[in-house]
Amino acid sequence: MLMLQLSTVYSDNQWKSATFLSPKFELGPGSVARKEYLDIQFPKGHISIKSVEAEVVCESGNPIPLDEAYLDHWSIIKYDEHKYKTEVSEGGRVNQQPSFILSRNSGPCNDEILPQFWGLGSETRGTSTNVPDPFGIEAGNPNQVPYPYEEKWKLDIMVIDMRGVADRVGCMECRCDLYNGTKDLKPGYKGGSLCCQDNTQCKVKCGFVAPRKTLQLKYTVRWVDWDQFQVPAKVYILDVTDNVETSEKHNCQVEYDIEAKVGSSYSDIKKGSFSMATGGFVVYAVAHQHSGGLGSTLYGQDGRILCTSTPKYGTGKEVGNEEGYIVGMSTCYPQLGSIKINNGEILTLQSNYNSSISHTGVVAHFYVLVAEQLPH
Repeated sequence: MLMLQLSTVYSDNQWKSATFLSPKFELGPGSVARKEYLDIQFPKGHISIKSVEAEVVCESGNPIPLDEAYLDHWSIIKYDEHKYKTEVSEGGRVNQQPSFILSRNSGPCNDEILPQFWGLGSETRGTSTNVPDPFGIEAGNPNQVPYPYEEKWKLDIMVIDMRGVADRVGCMECRCDLYNGTKDLKPGYKGGSLCCQDNTQCKVKCGFVAPRKTLQLKYTVRWVDWDQFQVPAKVYILDVTDNVETSEKHNCQVEYDIEAKVGSSYSDIKKGSFSMATGGFVVYAVAHQHSGGLGSTLYGQDGRILCTSTPKYGTGKEVGNEEGYIVGMSTCYPQLGSIKINNGEILTLQSNYNSSISHTGVVAHFYVLVAEQLPH
């Protein structure tokens, strides 16, 4: 898959950065682009990733506001690809091996659910992804890639064109009665990702007409070369919908619905608990919620707060401050060594949403970077 690199690698002493563009995709009023791009451009070599920033831009490179192109989510996922379709052993026997092996993060979710190493949503522009020194997310370690595979990265992205839509919140939340999706749905499914497939269409206001736009995701990666001074941080993505049946079997649902409440309390509280088989020291944490979110808190087994992450809502019309959209999430950077998760500790994630109106397909994820050891 061809990807356009905007700039050559920039280096400031040990720091390096590069900016890339995804393949182009088109959107018209109310339409959905939900794409998977394999083998994206990404820094090579044995490196320590320090941050990944992203935003949706038009063909000229200018950023697009959320009220025109709503960035529901983007995810960068690691996988190992077989160098050859088949491998012939001694005696001429052909050994079939998987051509593609998902190399997921350390989180507890099942199978291919939430496997990414980086990824946010509408809050992307206003949310820090910086990993504090001397920690980093390790990439390109040849000892972690089985022969005859090679490490590669893919991009998943979902964007909804909000121009002229009949129901802003309903289109953002992929409410099925507003979309023309034909995918078979389970009984009672009111809205969520299943109704926002690629090229589906949300209802627009009668008579509204606007030209189609060509867009791309621009993403910037910062890194340093891996050396003995780098300390690896593992990526955990926790999901409040995870119904843990056993310590080995999880059932992350990714999204859930919220019914409107009548009365003085308009806050919906949802909790999920899960065991951290291997603990360590928290070096960074942030929540991911959809519009209507009021914040999430991650608790330790003894009730101590590991991190509280709250949304920032836009109040204007300019890019990065779009009114009514989540434009940032607060992050946690604990003092070095101050917050430790013990091996086998039960963590509890609590998510709060405004329930003055009903919501479909909301999410409550928590990204946590954990270092199993501290720098010497």
